[in-house]
Amino acid sequence: MTTFTGRILLPVTRNRSTMLPTPVRSLPTAGRATALAVTVAIAVLSGTAHAQVPEHDGEIEGVVRDSTTGEPLAGSLVSIVGSGVRAVTHGDGTFHLTGIEEGEYTLRVDRLGYRGTTREVTVGDRSAFVVIELESSPIAIRNMVITATLSERGATEALRPVGVMAGDELQRRMAGTVAETLASMPGLALTGMGPTVAQPVIRGLSGDRVLMLEDGTRVGDVSNSGSDHATAIDPGSARRIEVVRGPGALLYGGNALGGVINVIRDEIPSGVPHHMTGSAMLQGQTVTGSLAGTVSTVFPVSEHVPLRFEAAVRRSGDLGTPAGTLPGTDGEMWSGGAGAAYVAGWGHLGASVRGYRNHHGIPGGFVGGHEAGVRVEAERAATKFRAVIEAPSGFFRDIRFDATYTWYEHREIEPPDILGTLFERQNLSGDFLAKHGEWGPFTAGAVGARASWEDFAYGGGIYTPDARRSQLATYFMQEMDLGAGLVEVGLRYDWTLANPLREDPDSNIGNIRDRRFHALSGSLGVLYEVVPGLSLGVSLARALRTPDINELYTEGPHLAAYSFEVGNPSLDGEVGRGFDLFLRYDSERVRGEVTGFYNDIKGYIYGEDTGKLSRVLLPIYQYRSNHAVFKGLEATLDVDAGSGLALEGVVSSVRGSLKDSGDPLPLVPPLKGHLAIKYERPTWWIRWEGEMSARQERIGEFETATDGYGVVNAAAGVRLTLGGRLTVLTVGLANATNTEYRNHLSRVKEIMPEAGRGLSVSYRVVF
Repeated sequence: MTTFTGRILLPVTRNRSTMLPTPVRSLPTAGRATALAVTVAIAVLSGTAHAQVPEHDGEIEGVVRDSTTGEPLAGSLVSIVGSGVRAVTHGDGTFHLTGIEEGEYTLRVDRLGYRGTTREVTVGDRSAFVVIELESSPIAIRNMVITATLSERGATEALRPVGVMAGDELQRRMAGTVAETLASMPGLALTGMGPTVAQPVIRGLSGDRVLMLEDGTRVGDVSNSGSDHATAIDPGSARRIEVVRGPGALLYGGNALGGVINVIRDEIPSGVPHHMTGSAMLQGQTVTGSLAGTVSTVFPVSEHVPLRFEAAVRRSGDLGTPAGTLPGTDGEMWSGGAGAAYVAGWGHLGASVRGYRNHHGIPGGFVGGHEAGVRVEAERAATKFRAVIEAPSGFFRDIRFDATYTWYEHREIEPPDILGTLFERQNLSGDFLAKHGEWGPFTAGAVGARASWEDFAYGGGIYTPDARRSQLATYFMQEMDLGAGLVEVGLRYDWTLANPLREDPDSNIGNIRDRRFHALSGSLGVLYEVVPGLSLGVSLARALRTPDINELYTEGPHLAAYSFEVGNPSLDGEVGRGFDLFLRYDSERVRGEVTGFYNDIKGYIYGEDTGKLSRVLLPIYQYRSNHAVFKGLEATLDVDAGSGLALEGVVSSVRGSLKDSGDPLPLVPPLKGHLAIKYERPTWWIRWEGEMSARQERIGEFETATDGYGVVNAAAGVRLTLGGRLTVLTVGLANATNTEYRNHLSRVKEIMPEAGRGLSVSYRVVF
């Protein structure tokens, strides 16, 4: 169990009149910007909160307050670990969790500026009432994590290197893309072609080797088939984002040799809130002239039916750099969704719909590219169905079934208005997962299966044949709790059929034909507590990745990426063997983790620049395979220096080479990291950060070296209770010295550096 640092008091009688907090003091509202008042108005729709006494059996009620001053803490998130039941505290600090069966539960409370708390709570034949006192701290307790674990648990208890971005850090780092939002995390970097197009890189691996999830299910876009393809996820409404580094995430597929990124927003609600809850945010940035707004809310329709709505919009202009403006990089994004569920004692049944539209520019100026650049129009529609059966008295403690359908279209428009390239993808999938409790030597485990069907269509000037892909998979994972140690074993089998709709044995790129792949993956993780707070972990994994449709059959110009891509229909699958060794320390004042990793990939597939130009003067990239090795080091350190002062450090290093020759692989990020100092009080904070990168001169053929750099960033924020709602205002200054620098992984670094000095402002209200 995660270390408990607050206090939870459990009264033994139902007379709780003496337990209620003092009323919250009214704060002046004069001086708030008119634009922000719109956001606050959304929150006020939830109504005025009042202190309450228990109304029904089967509930947990209480109040959250400051342990020093006794002041109520509005906007605290109170949740039951392992379930979708959660609530946000009112202006007087009270909360109300409904639909709770008798039993023992782990209650978790998080609030910006305070150290989070977890504690066991027992619900009997009467409702429980708790008083929770939180201690202020410049470093919060580690977040819970659910990605690649059998149950929701603290990040310190994960059997492989994981990272979670939530709360203050997520708001401060929030950008227009998931990749840019996460770029400061250990082991992560980004590659892209401007501010609206960025893809995440984990330990030097990207594309199809990094699995992008949305609430645990695949996104279904085409971001893995081109560096100019944006990931079709808006991070603005994310409650948290989880990252698993390394190839051990067998719950989601062996293809994820680099890792998994899971954007969690709870599209299908799994619990009925007592009152309307949600958040709204406005965000602006000067370096692109962008303005964004996001609102999400969940409210009860009836005792058993919650309804969730979400909407987001973002508009941005061309990127400003120290060397001038990078034209053709403007963009606009719309996203929205709705979800509902029926929640009962046996579990819940729900569905959601989502729409996404992203129109953006790709700059010109490359060999073979249009001087005016290319416009990209990407659209996505998705529906999801989920059924969860909770059966604590049976062998399986819960059973989950997910069915998703996704349609995605990506159009590249050449000036003046010519369709240059078209990608269309449809995806229908079903996922089954059953988790059990103690069984023989195992303390917990899961078995699962997945089936998917995908349709790929192409148009414009690209010659890739339309194709279909069918996949079947089955897997199991088991855990053993050995006291001071925790052991996890997993095994997964995948079968894939790639089926081009037009076979051509005499094609220019080879024999275009059906391909079948069989993949057996396995993992072993061990976590051993050396002394309280200090853990040693080892993770071993063998994962197989089947070639992507693009790698097998593509042929033709890809104008937005300024390349002529040639596939190889005879490629075999990649066999990756990964090893992680990490040391993790966690206490109230110091938190740190050091990880060394080694990833050996036999048959590593990459697009090699041949140094030749096609008939339309585009550089030719030929897909080929080789034996590659990626090895490196990651480290993080957070120190509470006392009196509200905190220190933070992150460093990441990866070295990618061909195993036989030792030659460097292209597009591998250099040594990078950041150092930060933060001073935090419960109602405000200020932060200074130095971001650094070493020179990258280990480069592949036809790749250019990139100089190192140092960039200074600063940020500050305030947290106030206005109108009974928690409001958070954050101001950031990026690249304060207007340093001219280049990202080694950027495809536009030859014509323009990264962003110059920029001011960002975000305002968020939690209700």
